[in-house]
Formats: sequence, C-alpha cells, structure tokens
Amino acid sequence: MTAEQRQALESAIMVNPEVLHGTPCFKDSRVPVQTLLDFLEDGDSVDGFLSVYPSIPRERVVAFLELSRDITIEQLCASS
Repeated sequence: MTAEQRQALESAIMVNPEVLHGTPCFKDSRVPVQTLLDFLEDGDSVDGFLSVYPSIPRERVVAFLELSRDITIEQLCASS
C-alpha cells in the first residue's frame, strides 16, 4: 500500500479497538465497512446503503471502494 493510499484510507476508515472491538468502520461512525459490502453483495446500491446510513458521506464510501479496488488489483498483479 502506498503512502497516498494509506492517507486516503485513513480519511475514510477507522480501526479503533474501543469501537466495535477494532472492526474497520467508516470514520466518525460505528458503521462497519462490512455492512457496505453486505449491501452490495445482496444486490443493493451505494444509494441504498446511504439511504439507511445517511450520516456516512458518499465521498467516504467512494474512497473505500476505489481503494479496495486498487489494492486488490495490486495484490493480484503481485501474486502472478
């Protein structure tokens, strides 16, 4: 993970042992990023997620998804 990616991730996601036992959550919330992934896996949209969790800024959701994509692609390329 690059320094730029780490900085972007830290602006969108937090991992705090005192919040949900360290489960990765959207920054300044108690909403796990896994909840977004579950929404998407069930065929729902980002808009659907945001309608249920309106306190999460769209920018954080998009940043998380873009970083997840980039890191996954980097890992796939590194392992081939």
